[in-house]
Amino acid sequence: MLYLAIIFHMHQPYYKDLLTQEAQMPWVRLHGIKDYLDMLKVLERYPKIQLTFNLVPSLLEQIEDYTQRNIKDKFWELSYRPAAELTAQDKEFILESFFMINREQVISFSPRYYELYFKKEAGGEFATQDYLDLQVWFNLAWIDPYFRQNIKELKDIVDKARLYNEEDKRTVLDKQLEILEEIIPTYREFMSRGQIEITTNPYYHPILPLLYDTNIAKEANFKTMLPEDQFSYPQDARQQIMEGVRFYQSRFGGPPKGMWPSEEAVSDHIVPLIIQSKVEWIVADEGVLFRSLKIKKRDTRFLYQPHILRRKQGNLNIVFRDRNLSDLIGFVYHRFKPEVAVVDLLKHLENIANVFRGQDTLVTIAMDGENAWEYYRNDGHDFLELLYQKLSEADFIKVTGVSEYLKQHPAQHQIRRLAAGSWIYGEFSKWINNPLKSRAWECLLEARRVLDEMQENKQDIPELAWKQIYICEGSDWFWWYGDNHEGFDRLFRKHLENFYTLVGRKAPDYLARPLTAGP
Repeated sequence: MLYLAIIFHMHQPYYKDLLTQEAQMPWVRLHGIKDYLDMLKVLERYPKIQLTFNLVPSLLEQIEDYTQRNIKDKFWELSYRPAAELTAQDKEFILESFFMINREQVISFSPRYYELYFKKEAGGEFATQDYLDLQVWFNLAWIDPYFRQNIKELKDIVDKARLYNEEDKRTVLDKQLEILEEIIPTYREFMSRGQIEITTNPYYHPILPLLYDTNIAKEANFKTMLPEDQFSYPQDARQQIMEGVRFYQSRFGGPPKGMWPSEEAVSDHIVPLIIQSKVEWIVADEGVLFRSLKIKKRDTRFLYQPHILRRKQGNLNIVFRDRNLSDLIGFVYHRFKPEVAVVDLLKHLENIANVFRGQDTLVTIAMDGENAWEYYRNDGHDFLELLYQKLSEADFIKVTGVSEYLKQHPAQHQIRRLAAGSWIYGEFSKWINNPLKSRAWECLLEARRVLDEMQENKQDIPELAWKQIYICEGSDWFWWYGDNHEGFDRLFRKHLENFYTLVGRKAPDYLARPLTAGP
């Protein structure tokens, strides 16, 4: 039998300013109304399909900030503001920001939204009604098609199409909150009935091997450019893991069995830390498997089975994703009609089943559960519905969770040393290996050493200061350096500035300007 494990990873960076409680970007709210709850609603009609969802704790924390009204969001505030009361500055912000969604797959399918897009591109003058319609369409378009079709109030507003009033707008914005409020309870419900497994993540999504020691990057790529000073805080890696486990327990009523190391970044150094957290299995990329086994050629005999890491601290199971199948869904199939894409994927799976006929094999698809669907028509629903239907009908496949599989098929093959690497080219260059990324690590190290000094001097460290430094250890800031992403540079520097405020120190002058400007 071919067993198929599908793992969807849900993550957003930590956007909230701890001092002002303001979300610097709206993506937690907008992805919250588009990408999390609907993934369960689609699954509801296919009880034979058991999926795994990796929910990053810092993402769930920010969703709760919205549902508990603990956060400010400029995009949201300007959406609620009556169009007739918008200032010139408000209007400038709205025109600049309220078309931030996929033009081909979303904006172009609404004649009024598309009309407003071209009017803005042509430099046309917007009337009050234009601003009101834009406020509505930006917030309506981000709501998943499932809810636009199945919530009557939203369907009516979609059908109305234009000439909206303030009451229409309030309805859209209020429904957003209702969707956000359903997310965590609905995941708990699906988990309790056994249709999904939920895994966790190190709390603020750090790259664990680099947090442990930036020099580990050279194990994956010996040409890696390292920061001038070595960042090495294994204790922070341990804390990020333990905080992730504790958060999971508090929200889902028990310990997590599985963990998705951020960006599937692993090394042998972090294995004992994960074992100590009592997590039973993790997932990594197939490139890490073949390097661990010192195999130069892709060998699916090893890929399509779980493995075990035996260490003096205990044992940890590990599964490796099929990169080809995962990337087909993530990056290729959006170009195909759903029928063609699903037939192609099923053919790949049938070929695997034929090669391993008479054997039990585990094929793991692990991928981003949010961003891929933006490129699909109808936010991926047509593809997912057809995929789940065909998988339910296929007699040679059982779609299962990793924990469920391991109960019946314990790992037999041992990996003596786990190679260092991630799911991005099997190395760490997305987070290190260029001068700007090195500069970011050096800024983080300077801040982290303040805590060392305070501990040595037995000074009290505010709990919020620890939280802030752990936020600064997140992967996203380092990912974007070198890609000219001004927003993430600004947010990283703001988080660091807040850290110095929280410990009663003056922030270094260099944080007042982009790191791209140099020291």
